[in-house]
Amino acid sequence: MEPLLGIPHSWGVVMVGAIVITIVATAGMTSTTYVQFIKGAMLVVFSLVVTVAVLYRGLSTQPDQGGRVPFYEYRTLGAIEAKGRLYTEDKAYKVAGSQAVKGETYVKLEKGGVETWWLRSDKDGKVYLKETQYEAKKADGSSIVNGLPASKDNILRQNGGLESIKGKSGPEADTGPVGPFEFLSILGDPETGINTWKIVKLSDGEDKVTVYAPSVKPGNKMMRPGLKFKVEGTPLQKLDFLSLMLALFLGTAALPHILIRYYTVPSPACARKSTIVAIAAIGFFYVLTMYMGLGAVVNAVLNPVTDNMSAPLLARSFGTFLFAIISAVAFATVLGTVSGLIIAASGAVAHDLMDRYLQLGYNEKQKVRAGKIAAFVVGIIAIILGIIFQGMNVSFLVGLAFAVAASANLPSIVMILFWKKTTARGIAASIVTGMVAAIGIIMFSPSMYDKFGLDPATAPFPLDNPGIVSIPLSFIVLVVVSLFTQKKEQAAV
Repeated sequence: MEPLLGIPHSWGVVMVGAIVITIVATAGMTSTTYVQFIKGAMLVVFSLVVTVAVLYRGLSTQPDQGGRVPFYEYRTLGAIEAKGRLYTEDKAYKVAGSQAVKGETYVKLEKGGVETWWLRSDKDGKVYLKETQYEAKKADGSSIVNGLPASKDNILRQNGGLESIKGKSGPEADTGPVGPFEFLSILGDPETGINTWKIVKLSDGEDKVTVYAPSVKPGNKMMRPGLKFKVEGTPLQKLDFLSLMLALFLGTAALPHILIRYYTVPSPACARKSTIVAIAAIGFFYVLTMYMGLGAVVNAVLNPVTDNMSAPLLARSFGTFLFAIISAVAFATVLGTVSGLIIAASGAVAHDLMDRYLQLGYNEKQKVRAGKIAAFVVGIIAIILGIIFQGMNVSFLVGLAFAVAASANLPSIVMILFWKKTTARGIAASIVTGMVAAIGIIMFSPSMYDKFGLDPATAPFPLDNPGIVSIPLSFIVLVVVSLFTQKKEQAAV
């Protein structure tokens, strides 16, 4: 069994032990409300611990994870171009080829039989080559990482870090412990250089090469909204961002595992109180995620392949125990979310679909059996989808999940509360339309095309987030179908 992300087996044992302890502790609770409260509170508390640890460690241009991992400094080589050919000033390196991708040139160098890829930059009439990371898939199925065969000891290095702190570099730039506002102020300084990475794919003969190239961004640009979703980009990019925000705002009110939690409160007053407490806790947690995300960047602990698992990888840089606790709490939280979704799905199939809508006349025993079968089927489908979308950015997938929830559930919830002409057929048509439209648009989006090796530019739908189309469409279908069917339903009554 191979280590996960380079984590030694002994650390994995500690993590598994913490997970088991958490599951056993929560399994003994008699109320799902208390279970959710405990898991949520643990997540907030230990996220706060990680945030405090990040601030206490401070900022450095040579992050070594508290002395646990030697700092790796990516090299820059000088080069000379003469008679159309490129030569490195370090004679140990030989130029073995080059490729131009999206206006940039990547140069393959060979030293001692090991091939590496470097990013070319021309500045002040001179040529410089900046070291990158890369992995190559060879025609025989084997993998090469940074010039050597891939193995548990040869994997891509974690990335991130600071190139400079307010114009200073080297050990003298280290800040020591900083406050929460000072931390953000330093990172937002235009003279602070933050190392980010861009993924470039190219072909080298029969080899498929993925290069992780360095890209230093000034702090004021890194901290400005729009780095991921281009709020200052083209009209299409702005529309995609608006679609994502629409899904996140409206999807929260329509997530099934959130809605069923209201069944556990004894009164409307308790429901309002729990909502206020939950919103406050979630808001505070979101502030902590900002510090943990930036902490992962400045401590150079990002996973270069997917950017996933930033919080556990950051916690690991402070020691095994904190990493195990954060992983256990995150795993327990995922279990709570998944169990809520499965319960909601099985209840909807057994009670709403089979009993109330199709009116199959099942007795209680048959309903329970139908619910169990539905839970099993939903679980299998979720596992298959998890395998298919393995390696995709989790935050991107979360946005898609919110879009599907907002498209399928929100129109029914809103209209049945505020529009008296809403009919059962209108609700059913709205749910089916919203779900099919959202999933269909997602599957034909540029990100899905890129995921499955197709050209994103040829995707039929130009946006990655479907909410701006699927949510209004679901509302329109509900209104139209309800207007056409309300007389039939009144006659049936």
